[in-house]
Amino acid sequence: MKPLLATIGSFVLQLITEINVQLALFRDLLIHIGQPHDCPELRERVRRLRRACVEATKTTSQLVLPNCKKSTSDGCAEQPQLVLLYFMAQLLLRELAKCHRLVQLVPMDMTSYYENRAGPSNFGNVISQILLCKQITPDFNQEELCSIVKDTQEITRIVNDIQEYLPQHENLNHLESNIALKGDDVNGLWRSKRRGSLYKGMGVLCCVSRPNYL
Repeated sequence: MKPLLATIGSFVLQLITEINVQLALFRDLLIHIGQPHDCPELRERVRRLRRACVEATKTTSQLVLPNCKKSTSDGCAEQPQLVLLYFMAQLLLRELAKCHRLVQLVPMDMTSYYENRAGPSNFGNVISQILLCKQITPDFNQEELCSIVKDTQEITRIVNDIQEYLPQHENLNHLESNIALKGDDVNGLWRSKRRGSLYKGMGVLCCVSRPNYL
């Protein structure tokens, strides 16, 4: 049983590493929205990468949370995978909020891009065209905003579920800010050295050491 759990834990850590890389790329792409390099192709890349980050986070949570629900809260709270996933989900929520604001403030005309290809979710438009008997042009920006809101709700639920199994600490928000955004050493933040050791390596995550740009 222990080798199996170790294998699952290693696989989960690999997934979290992939989320970290995708999230860093997502953040980098968002920087170019509204800049000279902004174009329909960039917006489509942003959309696909956003969905990849969300789906990867959901998949990883489905592997981690069931084990936590079966075990005691104290035992699960010590799992580094759960803590890492919590911070990744928090960072993803921030980037989703930025993405939503950018799409609102800097909409992009995607008409030419989708002239000869299907939009991100044109099935609803096809049904509407049949019912209304008229051609409907997909609104990429509106669909993107709705999709981001849905993704935000799903990731928020995951964060809330994970938070139930995290170590109880009065300075949890302060801890998250220092580790996830600054990569500071956290040995002094936890009274228990055993707990502190779980967070010691958080600074190596590539997307948590960069400053906010919005």
